[in-house]
Amino acid sequence: MGLTTALFTSLSGLNSNSQAITVTGNNIANVNTIGYKSSRATFETQISQTLASGSAPTAKRGGTNPIQIGLGTHLGAISRNFSSGALETTGINTDMAIDGNGFFTLELDGNTHYSRAGTFQLDRNFRMVGPDGGRLQGLGVDSDFQVVNGVMGDLVIPIGSLTLAEATQTVNFAGNLNAGGDVATGGTTIVSSMLFSDGGGGTVANAEDDLVDLFGPDLNPLFNMGDVISVTGAQKGGATLPTHTFEVGPANTSSSDMNGETLGSFALFLEQVLGIDTDVSGGVIISEVSGQIVIQGNSGASNDLSLEGTNIIINEATDPRWPFLFSKQISADGESVRTTFTAFDSLGAPMTFDMSVVLEEKTNLGTAWRFYVQSADDTDLDRVLGNGTLEFDTNGQLITTDDTEFFIDRFDSGAFTPQEISAVFDEFDIAVSALASATSHISAVSQDGSAIGTLEDFSVANDGTIVGVFANGSLRTLGQVTLAQFANPQGLEDVGGNLFRVTDNSGIAAIVTPGTGGTGRIIGGALELSNVELSQEFISLITASTGFSANSRVLTTSDRLIQELLAAVR
Repeated sequence: MGLTTALFTSLSGLNSNSQAITVTGNNIANVNTIGYKSSRATFETQISQTLASGSAPTAKRGGTNPIQIGLGTHLGAISRNFSSGALETTGINTDMAIDGNGFFTLELDGNTHYSRAGTFQLDRNFRMVGPDGGRLQGLGVDSDFQVVNGVMGDLVIPIGSLTLAEATQTVNFAGNLNAGGDVATGGTTIVSSMLFSDGGGGTVANAEDDLVDLFGPDLNPLFNMGDVISVTGAQKGGATLPTHTFEVGPANTSSSDMNGETLGSFALFLEQVLGIDTDVSGGVIISEVSGQIVIQGNSGASNDLSLEGTNIIINEATDPRWPFLFSKQISADGESVRTTFTAFDSLGAPMTFDMSVVLEEKTNLGTAWRFYVQSADDTDLDRVLGNGTLEFDTNGQLITTDDTEFFIDRFDSGAFTPQEISAVFDEFDIAVSALASATSHISAVSQDGSAIGTLEDFSVANDGTIVGVFANGSLRTLGQVTLAQFANPQGLEDVGGNLFRVTDNSGIAAIVTPGTGGTGRIIGGALELSNVELSQEFISLITASTGFSANSRVLTTSDRLIQELLAAVR
Protein backbone atom coordinates (compact mmCIF):
# COMPACT_ATOMS: atom_id res chain seq x y z
CA MET A 1 0.00 0.00 0.00
CA GLY A 2 2.87 2.37 0.77
CA LEU A 3 4.35 2.13 -2.72
CA THR A 4 0.96 2.68 -4.33
CA THR A 5 0.48 5.76 -2.16
CA ALA A 6 3.85 7.06 -3.30
CA LEU A 7 2.74 6.66 -6.91
CA PHE A 8 -0.35 8.80 -6.41
CA THR A 9 1.56 11.28 -4.27
CA SER A 10 4.11 11.83 -7.04
CA LEU A 11 1.30 12.07 -9.57
CA SER A 12 -0.23 14.95 -7.60
CA GLY A 13 3.16 16.66 -7.65
CA LEU A 14 3.40 16.19 -11.38
CA ASN A 15 -0.07 17.67 -11.90
CA SER A 16 0.57 20.68 -9.66
CA ASN A 17 3.95 21.52 -11.13
CA SER A 18 2.65 21.12 -14.69
CA GLN A 19 -0.11 23.61 -13.84
CA ALA A 20 2.52 25.97 -12.44
CA ILE A 21 4.48 25.67 -15.68
CA THR A 22 1.27 26.46 -17.59
CA VAL A 23 0.69 29.62 -15.51
CA THR A 24 4.30 30.72 -15.97
CA GLY A 25 4.13 29.99 -19.68
CA ASN A 26 1.00 32.12 -20.00
CA ASN A 27 2.79 34.97 -18.25
CA ILE A 28 5.74 34.72 -20.60
CA ALA A 29 3.40 34.51 -23.61
CA ASN A 30 1.75 37.78 -22.52
CA VAL A 31 4.94 39.65 -21.74
CA ASN A 32 4.04 42.18 -24.50
CA THR A 33 0.27 42.23 -23.97
CA ILE A 34 -0.96 45.74 -23.17
CA GLY A 35 -2.29 46.02 -19.63
CA TYR A 36 -1.71 42.32 -18.85
CA LYS A 37 -1.47 41.35 -15.18
CA SER A 38 0.75 38.40 -14.31
CA SER A 39 -0.55 35.39 -12.38
CA ARG A 40 1.01 33.18 -9.73
CA ALA A 41 0.22 29.54 -8.88
CA THR A 42 0.38 28.46 -5.24
CA PHE A 43 0.15 24.87 -3.93
CA GLU A 44 -1.54 23.35 -0.89
CA THR A 45 -1.01 20.00 0.82
CA GLN A 46 -3.68 17.37 0.34
CA ILE A 47 -5.10 15.37 3.23
CA SER A 48 -2.72 13.30 5.33
CA GLN A 49 -3.11 9.66 6.42
CA THR A 50 -3.00 9.50 10.22
CA LEU A 51 -1.24 6.38 11.48
CA ALA A 52 -1.41 7.35 15.14
CA SER A 53 -2.96 10.22 16.99
CA GLY A 54 -1.01 12.24 19.45
CA SER A 55 -1.44 11.79 23.19
CA ALA A 56 -1.17 14.11 26.14
CA PRO A 57 1.61 13.66 28.69
CA THR A 58 0.76 11.87 31.99
CA ALA A 59 2.49 11.53 35.32
CA LYS A 60 4.13 8.30 34.19
CA ARG A 61 4.93 8.97 30.52
CA GLY A 62 5.43 11.80 28.16
CA GLY A 63 3.10 12.96 25.38
CA THR A 64 3.33 11.66 21.80
CA ASN A 65 2.88 13.49 18.50
CA PRO A 66 0.54 12.43 15.69
CA ILE A 67 2.07 10.13 13.08
CA GLN A 68 0.86 11.19 9.59
CA ILE A 69 1.83 10.46 6.01
CA GLY A 70 1.12 13.20 3.50
CA LEU A 71 -0.82 12.23 0.40
CA GLY A 72 0.57 14.82 -2.00
CA THR A 73 -0.27 18.33 -3.13
CA HIS A 74 -2.83 20.20 -5.23
CA LEU A 75 -3.22 23.63 -6.81
CA GLY A 76 -4.40 25.96 -4.06
CA ALA A 77 -4.91 29.22 -5.95
CA ILE A 78 -3.93 31.22 -9.03
CA SER A 79 -3.76 34.87 -8.01
CA ARG A 80 -3.18 37.94 -10.16
CA ASN A 81 -0.69 40.70 -9.53
CA PHE A 82 -2.63 43.94 -10.19
CA SER A 83 0.31 46.25 -9.65
CA SER A 84 0.83 48.84 -12.39
CA GLY A 85 3.01 48.08 -15.36
CA ALA A 86 5.48 50.42 -16.98
CA LEU A 87 4.09 53.27 -19.10
CA GLU A 88 4.97 53.72 -22.76
CA THR A 89 4.38 57.05 -24.50
CA THR A 90 2.76 56.54 -27.90
CA GLY A 91 1.64 60.04 -28.89
CA ILE A 92 -1.68 58.62 -30.12
CA ASN A 93 -4.45 60.66 -28.53
CA THR A 94 -6.87 57.72 -28.31
CA ASP A 95 -4.40 55.72 -26.20
CA MET A 96 -4.80 55.92 -22.44
CA ALA A 97 -2.97 54.42 -19.48
CA ILE A 98 -4.11 54.16 -15.87
CA ASP A 99 -1.51 55.12 -13.29
CA GLY A 100 -3.28 53.55 -10.33
CA ASN A 101 -5.74 50.80 -9.44
CA GLY A 102 -8.79 51.65 -11.55
CA PHE A 103 -10.34 49.93 -14.58
CA PHE A 104 -11.86 51.24 -17.79
CA THR A 105 -15.55 50.42 -18.23
CA LEU A 106 -16.69 49.04 -21.59
CA GLU A 107 -20.03 47.93 -23.01
CA LEU A 108 -19.82 44.94 -25.35
CA ASP A 109 -22.77 42.92 -26.71
CA GLY A 110 -25.03 44.24 -23.98
CA ASN A 111 -22.65 43.28 -21.17
CA THR A 112 -20.42 45.43 -19.00
CA HIS A 113 -16.73 44.57 -18.90
CA TYR A 114 -13.67 46.12 -17.33
CA SER A 115 -10.14 46.46 -18.65
CA ARG A 116 -6.72 47.87 -17.94
CA ALA A 117 -5.78 48.03 -21.63
CA GLY A 118 -6.18 51.54 -23.05
CA THR A 119 -5.80 50.82 -26.76
CA PHE A 120 -8.84 52.68 -28.03
CA GLN A 121 -9.85 54.08 -31.39
CA LEU A 122 -12.82 55.90 -32.94
CA ASP A 123 -15.44 54.01 -34.94
CA ARG A 124 -17.46 55.52 -37.79
CA ASN A 125 -20.00 56.89 -35.28
CA PHE A 126 -17.15 58.73 -33.49
CA ARG A 127 -17.49 56.47 -30.43
CA MET A 128 -14.33 55.53 -28.57
CA VAL A 129 -14.03 51.73 -28.69
CA GLY A 130 -11.57 48.98 -27.84
CA PRO A 131 -10.00 46.58 -30.38
CA ASP A 132 -12.95 44.18 -30.05
CA GLY A 133 -15.60 46.89 -30.36
CA GLY A 134 -16.26 47.44 -26.66
CA ARG A 135 -17.57 51.00 -26.20
CA LEU A 136 -15.69 53.04 -23.62
CA GLN A 137 -18.03 54.50 -21.01
CA GLY A 138 -17.86 57.85 -19.28
CA LEU A 139 -19.71 61.09 -18.60
CA GLY A 140 -21.12 63.21 -21.41
CA VAL A 141 -21.58 66.98 -21.65
CA ASP A 142 -24.59 69.27 -22.07
CA SER A 143 -25.15 71.92 -24.73
CA ASP A 144 -22.82 74.27 -22.83
CA PHE A 145 -20.02 71.66 -22.81
CA GLN A 146 -20.39 71.09 -19.08
CA VAL A 147 -19.91 67.54 -17.77
CA VAL A 148 -23.21 65.92 -16.74
CA ASN A 149 -22.44 63.98 -13.57
CA GLY A 150 -24.17 60.70 -12.79
CA VAL A 151 -25.18 59.80 -16.35
CA MET A 152 -22.91 57.15 -17.89
CA GLY A 153 -22.83 56.57 -21.62
CA ASP A 154 -20.70 56.10 -24.72
CA LEU A 155 -17.93 58.65 -25.15
CA VAL A 156 -18.37 60.36 -28.51
CA ILE A 157 -15.71 62.57 -30.11
CA PRO A 158 -17.03 63.90 -33.46
CA ILE A 159 -13.73 64.85 -35.12
CA GLY A 160 -14.34 66.90 -38.27
CA SER A 161 -18.08 66.95 -37.64
CA LEU A 162 -18.74 69.11 -34.59
CA THR A 163 -18.66 72.87 -35.22
CA LEU A 164 -19.24 75.75 -32.85
CA ALA A 165 -19.25 79.51 -32.67
CA GLU A 166 -19.10 81.38 -29.40
CA ALA A 167 -20.64 84.78 -28.72
CA THR A 168 -18.30 87.26 -27.07
CA GLN A 169 -19.25 88.04 -23.50
CA THR A 170 -16.08 89.66 -22.18
CA VAL A 171 -13.31 91.75 -23.74
CA ASN A 172 -10.13 92.38 -21.74
CA PHE A 173 -8.15 95.59 -22.27
CA ALA A 174 -4.59 96.56 -21.40
CA GLY A 175 -2.47 99.65 -21.80
CA ASN A 176 -1.63 102.95 -20.20
CA LEU A 177 -3.56 106.21 -20.33
CA ASN A 178 -1.41 109.33 -20.33
CA ALA A 179 -2.30 111.04 -17.06
CA GLY A 180 0.03 113.88 -18.01
CA GLY A 181 -2.19 114.95 -20.90
CA ASP A 182 -4.68 117.83 -21.01
CA VAL A 183 -8.16 117.49 -19.58
CA ALA A 184 -10.85 117.61 -22.25
CA THR A 185 -12.85 120.83 -22.22
CA GLY A 186 -15.23 120.35 -25.14
CA GLY A 187 -16.15 118.60 -28.32
CA THR A 188 -16.30 119.52 -31.97
CA THR A 189 -18.63 122.28 -33.14
CA ILE A 190 -19.59 122.37 -36.82
CA VAL A 191 -22.31 124.66 -38.24
CA SER A 192 -23.98 124.79 -41.60
CA SER A 193 -24.93 127.78 -43.67
CA MET A 194 -28.24 129.51 -42.81
CA LEU A 195 -31.43 127.76 -43.88
CA PHE A 196 -34.80 129.41 -44.53
CA SER A 197 -38.33 128.16 -44.65
CA ASP A 198 -39.49 130.69 -47.26
CA GLY A 199 -38.15 131.76 -50.61
CA GLY A 200 -37.84 135.36 -49.49
CA GLY A 201 -35.36 134.60 -46.71
CA GLY A 202 -37.51 136.23 -44.08
CA THR A 203 -38.01 133.21 -41.85
CA VAL A 204 -35.22 130.98 -40.63
CA ALA A 205 -35.77 127.25 -40.65
CA ASN A 206 -36.65 125.19 -37.58
CA ALA A 207 -36.70 121.51 -36.74
CA GLU A 208 -40.40 121.10 -37.64
CA ASP A 209 -40.04 122.43 -41.19
CA ASP A 210 -40.41 119.97 -44.05
CA LEU A 211 -37.25 119.38 -46.02
CA VAL A 212 -39.04 120.15 -49.29
CA ASP A 213 -39.83 123.62 -47.93
CA LEU A 214 -36.23 124.56 -47.16
CA PHE A 215 -34.18 127.15 -48.97
CA GLY A 216 -30.44 127.75 -48.88
CA PRO A 217 -28.54 131.03 -48.51
CA ASP A 218 -29.11 131.69 -52.22
CA LEU A 219 -32.87 131.21 -51.56
CA ASN A 220 -33.06 128.30 -53.96
CA PRO A 221 -35.02 125.17 -52.91
CA LEU A 222 -32.80 122.46 -51.44
CA PHE A 223 -34.80 119.25 -51.67
CA ASN A 224 -37.47 117.47 -53.64
CA MET A 225 -39.69 114.63 -52.49
CA GLY A 226 -37.85 111.34 -52.98
CA ASP A 227 -34.34 112.81 -52.97
CA VAL A 228 -31.75 110.47 -51.49
CA ILE A 229 -29.17 112.24 -49.32
CA SER A 230 -25.84 110.44 -48.83
CA VAL A 231 -23.44 111.19 -46.01
CA THR A 232 -20.09 109.89 -47.14
CA GLY A 233 -16.46 110.53 -46.20
CA ALA A 234 -17.18 112.07 -42.80
CA GLN A 235 -14.45 111.39 -40.24
CA LYS A 236 -14.27 110.84 -36.51
CA GLY A 237 -10.93 110.82 -34.76
CA GLY A 238 -9.24 110.55 -38.15
CA ALA A 239 -11.17 107.40 -39.12
CA THR A 240 -13.65 107.53 -41.99
CA LEU A 241 -17.22 106.71 -41.01
CA PRO A 242 -19.41 104.39 -43.10
CA THR A 243 -21.67 105.88 -45.76
CA HIS A 244 -25.40 106.12 -44.93
CA THR A 245 -28.38 107.42 -46.89
CA PHE A 246 -31.51 109.38 -46.00
CA GLU A 247 -34.62 109.60 -48.21
CA VAL A 248 -36.67 112.78 -48.30
CA GLY A 249 -40.30 111.90 -47.81
CA PRO A 250 -42.40 109.26 -46.04
CA ALA A 251 -41.70 106.34 -48.38
CA ASN A 252 -38.53 104.50 -47.35
CA THR A 253 -36.72 102.55 -50.08
CA SER A 254 -34.62 99.45 -49.52
CA SER A 255 -31.46 101.41 -50.33
CA SER A 256 -32.01 104.02 -47.61
CA ASP A 257 -31.03 103.74 -43.97
CA MET A 258 -33.64 106.22 -42.84
CA ASN A 259 -36.38 108.45 -44.22
CA GLY A 260 -38.16 111.54 -42.95
CA GLU A 261 -39.98 114.67 -43.86
CA THR A 262 -38.59 117.30 -41.49
CA LEU A 263 -35.29 119.01 -40.86
CA GLY A 264 -35.41 117.62 -37.30
CA SER A 265 -35.54 114.03 -38.56
CA PHE A 266 -32.51 114.74 -40.77
CA ALA A 267 -30.68 116.22 -37.75
CA LEU A 268 -31.36 112.98 -35.81
CA PHE A 269 -30.03 111.01 -38.78
CA LEU A 270 -26.79 113.03 -38.74
CA GLU A 271 -26.47 112.56 -34.99
CA GLN A 272 -26.64 108.78 -35.34
CA VAL A 273 -24.39 108.60 -38.42
CA LEU A 274 -21.69 110.68 -36.68
CA GLY A 275 -21.93 108.57 -33.51
CA ILE A 276 -22.53 111.41 -31.06
CA ASP A 277 -23.32 110.03 -27.59
CA THR A 278 -26.00 112.44 -26.38
CA ASP A 279 -26.14 110.70 -22.99
CA VAL A 280 -22.89 112.50 -22.20
CA SER A 281 -22.98 115.74 -24.19
CA GLY A 282 -23.50 117.17 -27.64
CA GLY A 283 -25.94 116.36 -30.39
CA VAL A 284 -27.27 117.86 -33.63
CA ILE A 285 -29.71 120.73 -33.22
CA ILE A 286 -31.35 123.39 -35.39
CA SER A 287 -30.56 126.90 -34.22
CA GLU A 288 -33.74 128.82 -33.48
CA VAL A 289 -31.89 132.07 -34.13
CA SER A 290 -30.10 131.38 -37.40
CA GLY A 291 -31.78 128.23 -38.74
CA GLN A 292 -28.35 126.60 -39.01
CA ILE A 293 -27.60 122.93 -38.40
CA VAL A 294 -25.33 122.88 -35.33
CA ILE A 295 -23.28 119.73 -34.77
CA GLN A 296 -21.76 119.38 -31.29
CA GLY A 297 -19.58 116.30 -30.79
CA ASN A 298 -18.24 114.59 -27.68
CA SER A 299 -15.02 115.74 -26.04
CA GLY A 300 -11.59 114.25 -26.63
CA ALA A 301 -9.33 114.48 -29.65
CA SER A 302 -10.24 110.89 -30.63
CA ASN A 303 -13.88 112.03 -30.93
CA ASP A 304 -13.08 115.03 -33.13
CA LEU A 305 -15.48 115.23 -36.10
CA SER A 306 -14.74 116.33 -39.64
CA LEU A 307 -17.70 117.11 -41.93
CA GLU A 308 -17.64 119.31 -45.00
CA GLY A 309 -20.27 120.32 -47.51
CA THR A 310 -18.87 117.86 -50.04
CA ASN A 311 -19.58 115.00 -47.63
CA ILE A 312 -23.36 115.40 -48.03
CA ILE A 313 -24.62 114.66 -51.55
CA ILE A 314 -28.13 114.57 -53.01
CA ASN A 315 -28.83 111.84 -55.60
CA GLU A 316 -25.16 110.97 -55.90
CA ALA A 317 -25.65 108.34 -58.58
CA THR A 318 -27.91 110.30 -60.95
CA ASP A 319 -27.84 114.07 -60.50
CA PRO A 320 -25.47 115.00 -57.66
CA ARG A 321 -26.05 118.20 -55.70
CA TRP A 322 -24.46 119.54 -52.53
CA PRO A 323 -27.13 121.22 -50.37
CA PHE A 324 -25.05 122.47 -47.43
CA LEU A 325 -21.96 124.42 -46.61
CA PHE A 326 -20.30 123.54 -43.30
CA SER A 327 -17.65 125.30 -41.29
CA LYS A 328 -15.78 123.84 -38.32
CA GLN A 329 -15.66 126.37 -35.51
CA ILE A 330 -14.23 124.32 -32.61
CA SER A 331 -12.16 121.13 -32.60
CA ALA A 332 -12.49 118.57 -29.85
CA ASP A 333 -9.61 118.67 -27.40
CA GLY A 334 -8.25 116.69 -24.48
CA GLU A 335 -6.01 113.66 -23.98
CA SER A 336 -7.65 110.62 -25.55
CA VAL A 337 -6.95 107.41 -27.38
CA ARG A 338 -8.91 105.30 -29.85
CA THR A 339 -8.72 101.55 -30.42
CA THR A 340 -10.56 99.09 -32.64
CA PHE A 341 -11.33 95.51 -31.63
CA THR A 342 -13.29 92.53 -32.97
CA ALA A 343 -15.90 90.46 -31.17
CA PHE A 344 -18.31 87.74 -32.35
CA ASP A 345 -22.05 87.25 -32.24
CA SER A 346 -23.77 83.96 -31.38
CA LEU A 347 -23.42 82.73 -34.97
CA GLY A 348 -19.70 83.45 -35.06
CA ALA A 349 -20.01 86.53 -37.29
CA PRO A 350 -17.27 89.10 -36.56
CA MET A 351 -18.26 92.57 -35.38
CA THR A 352 -15.92 95.58 -35.33
CA PHE A 353 -16.03 98.02 -32.42
CA ASP A 354 -14.45 101.42 -31.83
CA MET A 355 -13.53 102.56 -28.34
CA SER A 356 -12.37 106.04 -27.41
CA VAL A 357 -11.06 106.85 -23.92
CA VAL A 358 -10.99 110.55 -22.90
CA LEU A 359 -9.38 112.29 -19.90
CA GLU A 360 -12.19 114.15 -18.13
CA GLU A 361 -10.80 115.18 -14.77
CA LYS A 362 -7.68 115.54 -12.65
CA THR A 363 -7.93 115.97 -8.89
CA ASN A 364 -5.82 115.43 -5.80
CA LEU A 365 -7.31 111.93 -5.67
CA GLY A 366 -6.27 110.88 -9.17
CA THR A 367 -7.67 111.00 -12.69
CA ALA A 368 -11.07 110.21 -14.21
CA TRP A 369 -11.61 109.00 -17.77
CA ARG A 370 -14.64 108.25 -19.90
CA PHE A 371 -14.76 105.58 -22.59
CA TYR A 372 -17.15 105.54 -25.55
CA VAL A 373 -18.04 102.33 -27.43
CA GLN A 374 -19.49 102.42 -30.95
CA SER A 375 -19.94 99.99 -33.82
CA ALA A 376 -21.05 100.22 -37.42
CA ASP A 377 -22.18 96.58 -37.11
CA ASP A 378 -25.05 97.55 -34.83
CA THR A 379 -28.05 96.64 -36.97
CA ASP A 380 -29.89 99.89 -36.38
CA LEU A 381 -28.56 103.22 -37.64
CA ASP A 382 -27.29 104.49 -34.30
CA ARG A 383 -23.65 103.39 -33.91
CA VAL A 384 -23.52 104.49 -30.25
CA LEU A 385 -23.48 101.48 -27.88
CA GLY A 386 -22.69 103.11 -24.56
CA ASN A 387 -20.14 104.81 -22.38
CA GLY A 388 -18.62 104.34 -18.96
CA THR A 389 -16.09 105.76 -16.55
CA LEU A 390 -12.70 104.73 -15.19
CA GLU A 391 -11.16 106.20 -12.06
CA PHE A 392 -7.49 105.90 -11.12
CA ASP A 393 -5.70 106.74 -7.88
CA THR A 394 -2.61 108.91 -7.51
CA ASN A 395 -0.42 105.87 -8.28
CA GLY A 396 -2.13 105.37 -11.62
CA GLN A 397 -3.91 102.22 -10.47
CA LEU A 398 -7.50 101.57 -11.51
CA ILE A 399 -9.78 101.76 -8.49
CA THR A 400 -13.37 101.93 -9.81
CA THR A 401 -15.22 101.33 -13.06
CA ASP A 402 -18.81 102.13 -14.00
CA ASP A 403 -21.15 101.11 -16.82
CA THR A 404 -18.68 98.68 -18.37
CA GLU A 405 -21.44 96.63 -20.03
CA PHE A 406 -22.79 97.61 -23.42
CA PHE A 407 -25.31 96.10 -25.86
CA ILE A 408 -25.22 95.68 -29.61
CA ASP A 409 -28.36 95.01 -31.69
CA ARG A 410 -28.32 92.10 -34.14
CA PHE A 411 -31.87 92.36 -35.48
CA ASP A 412 -32.75 90.15 -38.46
CA SER A 413 -29.24 88.63 -38.48
CA GLY A 414 -30.26 85.25 -37.11
CA ALA A 415 -28.07 85.83 -34.07
CA PHE A 416 -29.14 86.42 -30.49
CA THR A 417 -30.08 90.05 -29.88
CA PRO A 418 -29.34 92.27 -28.09
CA GLN A 419 -25.92 90.91 -27.25
CA GLU A 420 -24.35 92.08 -24.01
CA ILE A 421 -20.58 92.52 -23.86
CA SER A 422 -18.57 93.44 -20.79
CA ALA A 423 -15.41 95.55 -21.05
CA VAL A 424 -12.83 94.51 -18.44
CA PHE A 425 -10.00 96.90 -17.62
CA ASP A 426 -8.53 95.19 -14.53
CA GLU A 427 -7.95 91.55 -15.46
CA PHE A 428 -5.18 90.42 -13.06
CA ASP A 429 -1.75 91.60 -14.24
CA ILE A 430 -2.97 93.21 -17.47
CA ALA A 431 -4.95 95.98 -15.82
CA VAL A 432 -5.08 99.35 -17.54
CA SER A 433 -3.01 102.02 -15.77
CA ALA A 434 -3.00 105.84 -15.88
CA LEU A 435 0.56 107.09 -15.62
CA ALA A 436 2.22 110.09 -17.21
CA SER A 437 3.57 109.11 -20.62
CA ALA A 438 4.25 110.54 -24.04
CA THR A 439 0.99 109.19 -25.44
CA SER A 440 -1.93 107.05 -24.38
CA HIS A 441 -2.30 103.54 -25.71
CA ILE A 442 -4.91 100.88 -25.06
CA SER A 443 -5.88 97.69 -26.85
CA ALA A 444 -8.07 94.64 -26.50
CA VAL A 445 -5.75 91.78 -25.54
CA SER A 446 -8.31 88.98 -25.37
CA GLN A 447 -11.97 88.14 -25.72
CA ASP A 448 -13.92 84.94 -25.08
CA GLY A 449 -15.85 84.67 -28.36
CA SER A 450 -14.91 82.83 -31.50
CA ALA A 451 -15.80 82.45 -35.16
CA ILE A 452 -17.08 79.14 -36.46
CA GLY A 453 -14.63 76.29 -35.93
CA THR A 454 -14.60 72.52 -36.52
CA LEU A 455 -13.33 69.98 -34.02
CA GLU A 456 -9.83 69.03 -35.19
CA ASP A 457 -8.15 67.23 -32.32
CA PHE A 458 -8.52 66.28 -28.66
CA SER A 459 -6.50 65.27 -25.62
CA VAL A 460 -7.25 63.46 -22.38
CA ALA A 461 -6.32 65.14 -19.10
CA ASN A 462 -5.21 63.37 -15.91
CA ASP A 463 -8.72 63.59 -14.47
CA GLY A 464 -10.17 61.91 -17.56
CA THR A 465 -11.53 65.12 -19.08
CA ILE A 466 -11.57 64.95 -22.88
CA VAL A 467 -10.69 68.40 -24.21
CA GLY A 468 -11.55 69.12 -27.85
CA VAL A 469 -9.44 71.51 -29.93
CA PHE A 470 -11.35 73.45 -32.60
CA ALA A 471 -10.01 75.12 -35.74
CA ASN A 472 -10.81 78.57 -34.32
CA GLY A 473 -8.58 77.91 -31.31
CA SER A 474 -11.42 77.21 -28.90
CA LEU A 475 -11.09 74.46 -26.29
CA ARG A 476 -14.21 72.65 -25.10
CA THR A 477 -14.87 69.69 -22.82
CA LEU A 478 -16.32 66.77 -24.80
CA GLY A 479 -16.72 64.27 -21.97
CA GLN A 480 -14.92 62.61 -19.08
CA VAL A 481 -13.55 59.09 -18.83
CA THR A 482 -14.58 57.36 -15.60
CA LEU A 483 -12.80 54.55 -13.76
CA ALA A 484 -14.17 51.55 -11.87
CA GLN A 485 -12.79 50.25 -8.60
CA PHE A 486 -13.52 47.00 -6.76
CA ALA A 487 -13.32 45.91 -3.15
CA ASN A 488 -11.58 42.72 -4.32
CA PRO A 489 -10.10 42.99 -7.82
CA GLN A 490 -8.66 39.47 -7.36
CA GLY A 491 -12.23 38.25 -7.60
CA LEU A 492 -12.67 39.48 -11.19
CA GLU A 493 -13.08 36.84 -13.87
CA ASP A 494 -10.85 37.02 -16.96
CA VAL A 495 -13.03 36.56 -20.07
CA GLY A 496 -10.26 37.10 -22.62
CA GLY A 497 -9.49 40.04 -24.84
CA ASN A 498 -7.97 41.97 -21.90
CA LEU A 499 -11.47 42.07 -20.36
CA PHE A 500 -12.77 41.18 -16.91
CA ARG A 501 -16.26 40.83 -15.49
CA VAL A 502 -17.56 40.99 -11.97
CA THR A 503 -18.19 37.93 -9.83
CA ASP A 504 -19.88 37.42 -6.50
CA ASN A 505 -16.56 37.82 -4.72
CA SER A 506 -15.18 40.85 -6.60
CA GLY A 507 -17.88 43.20 -5.36
CA ILE A 508 -19.77 45.61 -7.56
CA ALA A 509 -17.97 48.31 -9.50
CA ALA A 510 -17.77 51.74 -7.88
CA ILE A 511 -17.63 54.31 -10.72
CA VAL A 512 -15.61 57.41 -9.88
CA THR A 513 -13.67 60.10 -11.69
CA PRO A 514 -9.92 59.51 -12.14
CA GLY A 515 -7.78 60.67 -9.27
CA THR A 516 -10.36 59.84 -6.60
CA GLY A 517 -10.89 56.74 -4.48
CA GLY A 518 -7.42 55.39 -5.21
CA THR A 519 -8.25 54.68 -8.86
CA GLY A 520 -5.27 56.69 -10.08
CA ARG A 521 -4.89 59.21 -12.86
CA ILE A 522 -5.18 58.79 -16.61
CA ILE A 523 -2.19 59.41 -18.84
CA GLY A 524 -3.29 60.38 -22.34
CA GLY A 525 -1.21 59.34 -25.33
CA ALA A 526 0.35 56.43 -23.42
CA LEU A 527 -0.20 52.73 -22.74
CA GLU A 528 0.36 50.55 -19.70
CA LEU A 529 2.62 47.62 -20.52
CA SER A 530 2.45 44.11 -19.08
CA ASN A 531 3.73 43.84 -15.51
CA VAL A 532 5.33 40.45 -16.21
CA GLU A 533 8.88 40.31 -14.80
CA LEU A 534 10.75 37.89 -17.05
CA SER A 535 13.56 37.16 -14.61
CA GLN A 536 11.06 36.12 -11.97
CA GLU A 537 9.15 34.01 -14.51
CA PHE A 538 12.32 32.17 -15.51
CA ILE A 539 13.03 31.38 -11.87
CA SER A 540 9.47 30.14 -11.45
CA LEU A 541 9.88 28.03 -14.59
CA ILE A 542 13.08 26.48 -13.25
CA THR A 543 11.59 25.65 -9.86
CA ALA A 544 8.43 24.22 -11.42
CA SER A 545 10.39 22.08 -13.89
CA THR A 546 12.69 20.92 -11.10
CA GLY A 547 9.66 19.95 -9.02
CA PHE A 548 8.18 18.11 -11.98
CA SER A 549 11.44 16.18 -12.56
CA ALA A 550 11.76 15.29 -8.89
CA ASN A 551 8.19 13.99 -8.74
CA SER A 552 8.80 11.93 -11.88
CA ARG A 553 11.82 10.40 -10.12
CA VAL A 554 9.57 9.41 -7.19
CA LEU A 555 7.19 7.84 -9.70
CA THR A 556 9.91 5.80 -11.42
CA THR A 557 11.45 4.76 -8.10
CA SER A 558 8.11 3.54 -6.78
CA ASP A 559 7.51 1.65 -10.03
CA ARG A 560 10.90 -0.07 -9.85
CA LEU A 561 10.34 -1.15 -6.26
CA ILE A 562 6.96 -2.58 -7.20
CA GLN A 563 8.62 -4.50 -10.03
CA GLU A 564 11.24 -5.83 -7.57
CA LEU A 565 8.43 -6.97 -5.27
CA LEU A 566 6.66 -8.74 -8.11
CA ALA A 567 9.92 -10.44 -9.14
CA ALA A 568 10.46 -11.69 -5.58
CA VAL A 569 6.98 -13.25 -5.61
CA ARG A 570 7.72 -15.08 -8.85
